[in-house]
Amino acid sequence: MTDGDDDWQLAPDSDREFADDPETRAFLRAVAEDVRGDSGESKQLSAILYRVSDLYDPDEDTSPEEIYLNVRRIMQIKERGGLERD
Repeated sequence: MTDGDDDWQLAPDSDREFADDPETRAFLRAVAEDVRGDSGESKQLSAILYRVSDLYDPDEDTSPEEIYLNVRRIMQIKERGGLERD
């Protein structure tokens, strides 16, 4: 994983608009509920899927960039062994 912003080149369509799509939103949220378990990893995956479903909800304000940055931050924290508290 890189610390720079050069990995944005992997998402050339990041400014794409997502139309209201109740069917896709419901499907993603159902999968999120299905994979959610007791482990931290399953909870993280569930949260990511649910957040992706927000792209198809006109009442939510998110973007692929926000989701990507959030997931990247979570993975960096996990890689370090957790949040450092002073």
